[in-house]
Amino acid sequence: MKQRAALAGLLVLILAAVGFDWATFPPPLPGYAQVRAAWKPSEAWLYDRHGVLIDSARVNFAARRLAWVPLDQIASVVPATVVAAEDARFRSHGGVDWLAILGSIRSRAKGERGRGASTLSMQVAAFLSPTLAMPGARGWRDKLRQMRAARALEMTWSKDQILEAYLNLAPFRGEAQGIGAAALSLFGKTPAAMARDDALLLTALLPDPQAPAPRIAARACRLGGVGDCTRFASEAASMLGPVRTLALDPGLAPHLADRLLTKPGLRITTTLDAALQRTVAAALRRQLLGLGGSRARDGAAVVIDNASGDVLAYVGGIGGASTAPAVDAANAYRQAGSTLKPFLYAQAIERGYLTPASVLDDSPVQLDTASGLYVPQNYDRGFKGRVSVRSALAGSLNVPAVRTLLLVGVEPFRDRLWDTGYRGLVEDGDYYGFSLALGSAEVTLLEQADAYRSLANDGRWSPLRLTADAPRSAPRPVTTPAAAWIVADMMADPNARAATFGLDSALRLPFWTAVKTGTSKGMRDNWCVGFSRRYTVAVWVGNVEGDPMRAVSGTSGAAPVWRDVMLALGRDERSPPMPAGVERRRIAFADGIEQPRIEYFLRGTGQSLIAAAPATARRARIVNPASGSVYAIDPDIPADRQRLAIETTGDVRAHHVFLDNRDLGPAAQQLLFFAPPGRHRLRLVDAAGRAADQVIVTIR
Repeated sequence: MKQRAALAGLLVLILAAVGFDWATFPPPLPGYAQVRAAWKPSEAWLYDRHGVLIDSARVNFAARRLAWVPLDQIASVVPATVVAAEDARFRSHGGVDWLAILGSIRSRAKGERGRGASTLSMQVAAFLSPTLAMPGARGWRDKLRQMRAARALEMTWSKDQILEAYLNLAPFRGEAQGIGAAALSLFGKTPAAMARDDALLLTALLPDPQAPAPRIAARACRLGGVGDCTRFASEAASMLGPVRTLALDPGLAPHLADRLLTKPGLRITTTLDAALQRTVAAALRRQLLGLGGSRARDGAAVVIDNASGDVLAYVGGIGGASTAPAVDAANAYRQAGSTLKPFLYAQAIERGYLTPASVLDDSPVQLDTASGLYVPQNYDRGFKGRVSVRSALAGSLNVPAVRTLLLVGVEPFRDRLWDTGYRGLVEDGDYYGFSLALGSAEVTLLEQADAYRSLANDGRWSPLRLTADAPRSAPRPVTTPAAAWIVADMMADPNARAATFGLDSALRLPFWTAVKTGTSKGMRDNWCVGFSRRYTVAVWVGNVEGDPMRAVSGTSGAAPVWRDVMLALGRDERSPPMPAGVERRRIAFADGIEQPRIEYFLRGTGQSLIAAAPATARRARIVNPASGSVYAIDPDIPADRQRLAIETTGDVRAHHVFLDNRDLGPAAQQLLFFAPPGRHRLRLVDAAGRAADQVIVTIR
């Protein structure tokens, strides 16, 4: 019987031991390397080409975690203070502080409030396994499992690894997890820059991260063992005051950060230069402050390295008076205005249709389209008469550009723009019509910069690079080197643009640059894009919400920013060398249309004397009234006072004008007509009875 009782007792003890072991068996814990590899910050970071931090973005909003901070990058006073307050015998115990446990038991037996006996190792084990109780749990089973897990942890981790993990995994105030996020959000510092008072306040948070400032200040004072604790009250209040998360974030490229930083923990090295980024942002901010929010609220600017295609500066906006500061204006589609004209003239010169000395007629023109009459006008509502292509481009005249588009063709021009990187032109040429010459299509600032860069690179285009690991694409020819060089020379000519912009505008620099401005319909967008041999700078000023600007012209909006940035990039006296296929001639204009000058031509197309085509060389046609015009009869005015004048052009000496089927007389005479209400047809008929031209008008 005694033997049976002994065996039964032994069995009970064994079962109890097994049950106890099972009940308190700790979960498997990952190794130090696994924990480091699995760490996922809530932030992502953007660096410049030299490794300088330029911006960061919060991507994961579950908790605020920064990069894992190694122990040697934390001010030594921080781990020393934490160990002294939380686990004084950390360096000597094996994961469990038995003396602290006995002291806690003795205090409880006396009815006193005992100090917690959880070691840093036990707390790290709890951080690593969700099945373990979190620090502060009072259940005996939870404590025993933590103790066993801590001992197992100490067998594979070093003390420094455990301490480092604790400082990175511990929750601090609010959503801040880890020493990196706590130091930044609470003190505006890096962990390496923390002082003794910072360490005391941070340690005071650990027992109760949500405690009010007076309680934290009192605990920090006790931990520090100082006599005068008054400073801790203000320091604790400041620590828990307004969040300082941007104290160490330069915030230099927030729009690019939003675009590129899409996953937690990303560290992207861009092609930007932090110093140049600051310079460009300052120039844009200064200009917008000068304009005032009532005139223009927003702006954007980019700088490109011509040779590599690297984006050296990317300012999508600067806030200020903006009502939509989050919009990336550098990558937003806006109406191009006159900035597309260089590519139109380049195509016309390349095909041999025009030369820089060709004479175009800047006079009123009305074009009949499917949607009605198209009547282009110049920016100043005036007309210059006969002008050369050089003057038309440099002075940004609209009517000559439309006449050039008639030569090139809308569809070929649309295709050329697409090939030059304007990927917003997704419709065919008929959709844009003749207004494409004046920039009715929508483009982005980056597209503008890359397209103008192609002119600086002998007509070769390649995609831009925003990140250091972006592939480099071989440039492909779009415009011939000769045509690209000639157009760049026209844009660089201050004398040619003097009639429109004056001799001393913001576009004139003390070194060679080619530049073009543009203003969209309704004064909603103002552009200035230009290049030197080394850099291309593109600037946009306007209102991102689309309302018109007030009192902002082509040279008072974006141009001053372009000028400041170009000057900051450094003086470059060199002009591009003249390529093969271009010849240089001294020219003169018949009838004194423009002053004699040196001009450049595609080889074989040069002329020394330039004259406008005589009337006999022009096609006979009716220029007034325009086809599709609608006129209203006023019953209070005598009919003979409401006659309409007929104007013709070309050699019309043998032509007659017919109203419907009635002969009004020779076209060379000054003809007037009055017609009853209805739809009427005017025909220009030659001597053989053939209709050379006709227009349809409506009288009401």
